[in-house]
Amino acid sequence: MKHVSILVPETAVIEAIADPRYLFTAVNEFLQASGKQPLFKVELVAASKEVRLNNNLFSVHPDKLLGDVDQTDLIFIPAISGNVNNAIESNEILLPWIVKHHARGSEVASLCMGAFLLASTGLLDGKKCSTHWLFSSQFRAMFPNVDLVDGSIITESHGIYSSGGANSYWNLLLYLVEKYTDRDTAILAAKYFAIDIDRESQLAFMMFQGQKGHEDEKIKKAQEFIDGNYQEKITVDQLADLLALGRRSFERRFKSATKNTVIEYIQRVKIEAAKRSFESSRKNITEVMFDVGYTDNKSFRDVFKKITGLTPIEYRNKYHKEVPVLQA
Repeated sequence: MKHVSILVPETAVIEAIADPRYLFTAVNEFLQASGKQPLFKVELVAASKEVRLNNNLFSVHPDKLLGDVDQTDLIFIPAISGNVNNAIESNEILLPWIVKHHARGSEVASLCMGAFLLASTGLLDGKKCSTHWLFSSQFRAMFPNVDLVDGSIITESHGIYSSGGANSYWNLLLYLVEKYTDRDTAILAAKYFAIDIDRESQLAFMMFQGQKGHEDEKIKKAQEFIDGNYQEKITVDQLADLLALGRRSFERRFKSATKNTVIEYIQRVKIEAAKRSFESSRKNITEVMFDVGYTDNKSFRDVFKKITGLTPIEYRNKYHKEVPVLQA
């Protein structure tokens, strides 16, 4: 029997508590239906007998308190919401508990924004991690010793797992089901819950935010120029001259401020504009390519796929499907 402990942090996202419990309980039922013994003992674990969530809209009563757990095989850290620093502070009591049980052999899995709690334990230092793409810059600033993998759905390192943003944690849940049971059971669970079992990237869902949360005003000026002129061919030398900076100094400051090279930033701004065009207009691939300042089809296609994980036509087909209107 595998003991699964689902933590109930303050400010947790209720779905990220209920979904793993539902899934692993359902897997037990699948196993029993096929004549096998249930594998998982699933318990909610918290620091108090009641945890109120979503401004007291939900009340969770855990199966066990932290001190009642002697041994567990797998710990889930659900997504948290609201101010990240406040969430970490209000859940500090959980951190040594996670560290203690990991040292005893427990595997640990964070779901979406739960990576911030997991990283606060220090267990992720020097390891790969994934979290919601929208908070990647904040995560890097808070945890510079963690190797955050952009766009990844699942990371695994020495018994520590993490998932990408929002509902992508379902892919990590299925991954762990397959690890503890078998492929057939994982496929059955995927079909039952209608999940794409082998989705590996959240790149197609990412929206480039511009990474302007820094204090370098000259670099902000360069970013604003790029944002306003992405239709044109922009060079590094042109931007450096605009700011009266040497090229090497400009490139160093740009990377330090935005975590992207200048070329990467220009590409991401152009591709974000292309994505919006594919989503909202009827323009073909070539028209959109020219609109965002590319003249070479292969170059545009290669950069687009690198950033989104999809080809331009795949992206357009995915996000610009006309929904038929049902006639009365």
